[in-house]
Amino acid sequence: MTPASLLRFLQRLAVCLLPWFFCPPAVSLELPLEWQVFQRRDDEATEVSVSGKVPPDVTLVEAKADLPPGSRGQAVDWRVIASDTQIQDGNFSGSIPLQAGGWYRITVRFRASAADPVSLAESTVEHVGVGDIFVTAGQSNSSNHGQEKQTPRSGLVSAFNGQRWQVANDPQPGASGGQGSFMPPFGDAMAEQFKVPVGIIACGIGATSVREWMPKGTKFPNPPTLEGHVRKLPDGSWESKGDIYEMFTARMKSLGPHGFRAVLWHQGESDADQPDPKRTLIGKPYRQLLEQLIRDSRRDIGWEAPWVVALVSSHGGEGVSELRDAQQSLWDEGIAVEGPDSDALRGALRDGVHFSSKGLQKHGQLWAEKVSAWMLYKGIQ
Repeated sequence: MTPASLLRFLQRLAVCLLPWFFCPPAVSLELPLEWQVFQRRDDEATEVSVSGKVPPDVTLVEAKADLPPGSRGQAVDWRVIASDTQIQDGNFSGSIPLQAGGWYRITVRFRASAADPVSLAESTVEHVGVGDIFVTAGQSNSSNHGQEKQTPRSGLVSAFNGQRWQVANDPQPGASGGQGSFMPPFGDAMAEQFKVPVGIIACGIGATSVREWMPKGTKFPNPPTLEGHVRKLPDGSWESKGDIYEMFTARMKSLGPHGFRAVLWHQGESDADQPDPKRTLIGKPYRQLLEQLIRDSRRDIGWEAPWVVALVSSHGGEGVSELRDAQQSLWDEGIAVEGPDSDALRGALRDGVHFSSKGLQKHGQLWAEKVSAWMLYKGIQ
């Protein structure tokens, strides 16, 4: 480079950088979020969303993805995310294709043009994963009511509360209770099996009957023990208010079509052996409502999301066969996938209806065994 051309380059560089130095640009990266997991497709890849805001000077947005040594996945060098015609009113959106794995370190840079090598600004997200997301739902043993808080040890499990992602330490955001759950040990076991990050969307609410999870207006002859999410009709029958269902389906919809691997349903204790027998719901009536919940939620989120249904009926004893049979019948007819038998967790593994610390770890392992067996059967590695 001649002295004259070097001088011209430095002058152009000063023109570009001085205004940014004295008045920093309004650059913000909205997606991906820190600790976010994107659901991998069956071909082991996905498009990771990249979006945000830039000032008028920027006409080119590029991104790259790096990986720590030994991590599953494939690094991606700089590629264009959005160019001038794709940046509207200071907003840009695009995606970067990534293979299953992580955590990826995604760096986004902003340039004035393709001809200008100067990066005007950069933004980095340190932890982005392409793996498997699970929505957990049901009552207390699907939420945060275990004896002792659990923490993931693999470093590969995160949770989403509807607004931000975080490391999946108990209590899980979005679910009731303030204690322990099966989700950290479940996530660890799944991450060990498949070597990809695991995302948890916890929706469970303690002490709820399946009746409380139904769409608004779903009728049934007898109420659950707790009546906060149902109402009595003039003819003496009862119906769901639908508030839990709306929350549940909204959180699934927020992930988009095929945006999670499966729903993990763990519920039944509040329908079995109630103090007032008139509030018990077992056998065919329970089966009909749970099947309706599965089918209606699939319709409303717009895709056939798999449901993994556990055998759940125990308050610490052997369980209620009529309720267990109702749950198992959904497996037998292909409406749901076989889940764990949590009624088998007794003795020192329980603290009454809830699980001890060892029980939570065992519960998570049982879930991982059933879910991983189903995934391997489907050819997912």
